[in-house]
Amino acid sequence: MDASAAHTAHVDGGARGNPGPAGFGVVIHDPHGKKVAELSQYLGHRTNNYAEYNGLLAALRYAIAHNIPSLKVISDSELMVRQMKGIYKVRHPELRKLYEEAQHLTAQIEHVDIRHALREHNQTADRLANQAMDRGKNSARGESEPHVLSGS
Repeated sequence: MDASAAHTAHVDGGARGNPGPAGFGVVIHDPHGKKVAELSQYLGHRTNNYAEYNGLLAALRYAIAHNIPSLKVISDSELMVRQMKGIYKVRHPELRKLYEEAQHLTAQIEHVDIRHALREHNQTADRLANQAMDRGKNSARGESEPHVLSGS
């Protein structure tokens, strides 16, 4: 499939303290570069890698729910990208569950390409992840659903 026909999802996750207050952010653009969605969620007291995987899962769920046949995922998590590509093994049991769910969701989309990018190329997703962490400052528990802002 032509990569120029793909939607692009920039995903980011973070935890302050690692583990600590965690959240993810995702921004999705259509093949023409128009923003179609922003997703973010506070996850409670979690690790950085847990938050990164939840950002990926949110992007994959969005693509499936909106019948997006081709998705290019950009993440600044080298670990997650290499695990998803099969370069690194997933040893941590909690991450293993998230990895397996991501593989299952990826199989439901016609074409998925996951790439690593440096943090400076992922600024909007990083901002959304930080906003999610900020929302959770007074709460130990996570949000039950991601915040969804449709494209502008």
